[in-house]
Parts: sequence; structure tokens; C-alpha cells
Amino acid sequence: MQTLPVRLVPGDDLRVALETIARDRAIGAAFVMQGIGSLSVANLRYAGLDQPAQLDGDLEILTLAGSLAADGAHLHMAVSNAEGRVYGGHVSPGCIVRTTAEILIVCLDGVHFSRDLDPRTGFPELSIHPQA
Repeated sequence: MQTLPVRLVPGDDLRVALETIARDRAIGAAFVMQGIGSLSVANLRYAGLDQPAQLDGDLEILTLAGSLAADGAHLHMAVSNAEGRVYGGHVSPGCIVRTTAEILIVCLDGVHFSRDLDPRTGFPELSIHPQA
């Protein structure tokens, strides 16, 4: 197991940046253990909905976690706005870093993740494979 601390900068798309890091580093299996920082826009897909909701304004990232591999990510995040209201859901593209995002990625040895369609859920779900 290896740790990879990451800092994203203003204007970065949080999800796109993490997926790019995973692809560029050929990460086979990792988890985002935690993330904090701020966003100017958050696109979060709430449970049971097909499209993300867009939140605009000064937003604090309270928590960020999920799985990550070279072929994609499954991330959830909670953010709060300037009034202290908290929103959380599935991280979609378009979450734009306002000042910083500080993220800890833990890369796993000996396994690799893929996303395979699960007929029971109708979604591409995590598949865990031993690394050859």
C-alpha cells in the first residue's frame, strides 16, 4: 500500500483531475481516503436521480471519499455553503476547485479495479481482481 497526497489548484475539475492522475500513473486500485478544500461549483448526483444538481457559490469540501482506478472513479462528497447548509452525493464532472483541494489517495498493491455492469443494479459496479 502506498499513499499519494495530492493538491488540486483553482480551476481544476476535481473528478477529471483525479481520473487523470489515476490514468497517468496507471493506478490499478486505489481509494480516496479523504479530501478537504473549497469549490466554486459542485455537481452532485443525489440518490435515485439520473442528473446531477449544480451548486454555485463558495463551497467547503467537508469530506471526499471513494474508489479510483485507471478506468474511472466512484466518488462521494459532502459540501457546505456559506449558510452552513450541507449537501452530499455522487461526484460528477464539473466540481471546480475554488482555492485548493487537498486529497489523500491510498494505492493498493496486488489488486486492480474495473467497473463491470451488474445486471442486479443496472450500473457499472466495482469488480476487484488479483493483479497478475
